[in-house]
Amino acid sequence: MSDYTTGIIELDTAIGGIKKGSNIMLIGPPMSGKEAILNHILYYGAAKNENAVITVTTRESAANVLEWFQQNKLILPMSKIGIVDCVTKTLGGTAVENDNIKIASSPVDLTGIGVKISQFFEDFFMKKNIRKIQLHINSLSTILMYSNIQTVFRFLHVFTGRIKAAGAMGIYVIESGMHDEQAIATLKQLFDGMIEIKSENDKNLLRAVGLSSKPTPWFEYEIQGANVKILGVK
Repeated sequence: MSDYTTGIIELDTAIGGIKKGSNIMLIGPPMSGKEAILNHILYYGAAKNENAVITVTTRESAANVLEWFQQNKLILPMSKIGIVDCVTKTLGGTAVENDNIKIASSPVDLTGIGVKISQFFEDFFMKKNIRKIQLHINSLSTILMYSNIQTVFRFLHVFTGRIKAAGAMGIYVIESGMHDEQAIATLKQLFDGMIEIKSENDKNLLRAVGLSSKPTPWFEYEIQGANVKILGVK
């Protein structure tokens, strides 16, 4: 069994598995199902592969993230889930931390976000002795709205380095078409590969680049509830 997988069988087969220590950019246009794909990877990693998953949410509250899984009748192993909520405080909601949820003041508070991620890493790696950890950040685009590229690069440099050192896997979501090419090129330096998504003729397509000896084919997919269903190869 490979170090890490996405749970999208056709993609995993084409990649041949994801090496430990990999940092991956998940990039695609709005409304292409990126969140559902990330949630699928989260669920598959935690529930099927027994990885710990730390997810940083800058778009939805932790409560909303957990509700999505409940609505789709997916039972998460909560002992392996950590959520850094960057939304609730900014909306003036009641922010209560527990074993699964840590609250950052806002998406601009990169220091605070970093501290919360580190606390989860320590909890999973040192206290629970879980050796396979995934870090998901959804999304870098929100963070880039509040911070300049140099600040975000420095923040990511720390955590992509930690992912490599810990033999973990990082996935970082970014909206295509929202940032200038120079910003994307700067961030790409930190990543080992990408899962690219594009919309073409009302079809959604994805492929992996840099995670195997050559790019995978483009796979047409659709989101069916909580499932990412591959419809064919372009």
